[in-house]
Amino acid sequence: MTRPDAADPDAADPDAAEPDAAEPDAADPDNAEPQLPVGVGPWPGGPANWPDDPRYDPVLLAEGDRRNVVDRYRYWRLEAVVADLDEHRHPFHVAIENWQHDMNIGSIVRSANAFGAAEVHIVGRRRWNRRGAMVTDRYQHVRHHEDVASFAAWAREADMPIVAVDNVPGSVPVDRADLPERAVLLFGQEGPGLSPEAIAAASVVVEITQYGSTRSINASAAGAVVMYEWCRRWAR
Repeated sequence: MTRPDAADPDAADPDAAEPDAAEPDAADPDNAEPQLPVGVGPWPGGPANWPDDPRYDPVLLAEGDRRNVVDRYRYWRLEAVVADLDEHRHPFHVAIENWQHDMNIGSIVRSANAFGAAEVHIVGRRRWNRRGAMVTDRYQHVRHHEDVASFAAWAREADMPIVAVDNVPGSVPVDRADLPERAVLLFGQEGPGLSPEAIAAASVVVEITQYGSTRSINASAAGAVVMYEWCRRWAR
């Protein structure tokens, strides 16, 4: 697969000038913290009863916490949540090729957060579609690689086998594949899948066994399935 940036309306903007993937634009409505009809209101009893704990955020204590976080992190500062997650992240990484600003990328990032991935790697264009992430990228370490070659070099240096996920000839069903504890799970674009360069860089290519008429499943759904399979084997 060739990189389709020339046909992309954003191609006139070089990647180097795009916002860093780890630092989303707070003014972008897609990056606003979701205010869900769940969570908690202001801390009962007012400021006099606030907990004496630096992990808690005074604004959330005063106004309530409707963020998309599990209950144990209610009222916590974002930095405190990230620090606590860092104590429990799993040793697998997730990587996503980003040549087409695929809307599935955000959903894969959200699943990476849910399953405790150590880090997410965006391979290709720096700017990626965050809409499906539901702001979970704020809690997730995200790294950018300019191309497959630089990503593969990082993986070699980190001694991290690349497990490519695509239903191509020679791929192994993921439930029967060797899925290392330390590995980076590499996902492609909706439609074209992984590029030939990505397939060549992988130690193994796995696929998800299907039983219906469709040739493939949604890229974000595939990401969740493979991450769950890793957790089923290795998460403690």
